[in-house]
Amino acid sequence: MNQATKTWRIYLAGEIHSDWREHIADGVAAAQLPVTLTAPVTNHEASDDAGVAILGEEDKPFWKDHLGARVNAIRTRTLIDEADIVVVRFGPKYKQWNAAFDAGYAAAKGKAIITLHDEEHDHALKEINGAAMATCRQPEQVVGILKYVITQE
Repeated sequence: MNQATKTWRIYLAGEIHSDWREHIADGVAAAQLPVTLTAPVTNHEASDDAGVAILGEEDKPFWKDHLGARVNAIRTRTLIDEADIVVVRFGPKYKQWNAAFDAGYAAAKGKAIITLHDEEHDHALKEINGAAMATCRQPEQVVGILKYVITQE
């Protein structure tokens, strides 16, 4: 496929407690990039309850989480598999084990990864950053990379 006509699929993994995805979406739209953005379910309660809401209640929290994780993995794995680039955001407030898992899954699949996090997490994320093609501090830097990669500008 000609790069000028390709629609790039970008998966936005990770932290769900800030508006970083919206900043990337706004930047992609402003640059008129041929991009489709996808993401996990970002409604925390809906994501946590997905398994029991569909498959039935569980008495133990472990099994409730297990069901939810497996149902959510259908979406996550499919969208990462389809992605050209995976952006993984690690926020400052919570430990995002799911983001680390998504980064590892994307790396195992040979996906181009861009990490997005504050400098304070550099040491903790050294292996993930080592697998990434770029580490950004701001969503606008992600948009800049996408613009360059897609348009060569």
